[in-house]
Amino acid sequence: MPAKSKAQQKAAGAALAAKRGEQKVGDLKGASKSMYESMDERQLEEFASTKRKGKPEHASKSK
Repeated sequence: MPAKSKAQQKAAGAALAAKRGEQKVGDLKGASKSMYESMDERQLEEFASTKRKGKPEHASKSK
């Protein structure tokens, strides 16, 4: 599943770096920390590899 916004893609990248040991888990905050805890490395890779071109900075909240 691709990321819906640039912010989501960046958060997934940070969580993926922590999963791989390239970044400290304690440095994660907010969405990236939640993604780290709830997603496996393959899922994070899918989100992080999403192209940013044409994506909004933040996803709109739908009801």
